[in-house]
Amino acid sequence: MDAVVRGVTPELEPYPKPTREEAMDAVRTLLAWAGDDPRREGLIDTPKRVVDAYGEWFEGYTADPDKELSRIFEDVQGYDDIVMLREIEVESHCEHHMAPFLGKAYVAYMPTNRVVGISKIARVVEIFSRRLQTQETMTQQIADAITDSLRPAGVAVLIDAVHQCMTTRGVHHRHVSTITTQFTGVFKTDASLRQRFLDFAGKR
Repeated sequence: MDAVVRGVTPELEPYPKPTREEAMDAVRTLLAWAGDDPRREGLIDTPKRVVDAYGEWFEGYTADPDKELSRIFEDVQGYDDIVMLREIEVESHCEHHMAPFLGKAYVAYMPTNRVVGISKIARVVEIFSRRLQTQETMTQQIADAITDSLRPAGVAVLIDAVHQCMTTRGVHHRHVSTITTQFTGVFKTDASLRQRFLDFAGKR
């Protein structure tokens, strides 16, 4: 894990990365702690599958959102209105319980003299979501990455997600979603523009 990657606090020395076999041994330990026998037929390959899944779920640690946003286009032909992506899939994991939270992201920016390919915005959401996260932090990270790379007049981010650490354990409240927002620049200062974004997102 690279401690200088955006969104990862570089206050401590990088924790030594375990080997694949050490990670699989940790899964076997958890299986035994849960009360099962990791040697039984149905669980023999579970450690391998879990480690493979972790590699996919948390691949955001090895990806760079700034690199994704580095290829910009400056010929915008005078376009000066909202660029918005709606309903970007969010599949992340709560850093407190390592339980999934799933939902949608709505991301907009007001370009000045540069735009980026729309798939890159979706990729930035994907990178930050594929790390252990809180929804609040992820919302801020997405806004910051777009602000730093594109220098737009403003950025708006809304995430609406259901947290399984709340629905499958603890209080067991189902059908409850969490909404977080972050507005910068003109989206923060212009109430009518902010409302347009919320209308486009279907959040009146």
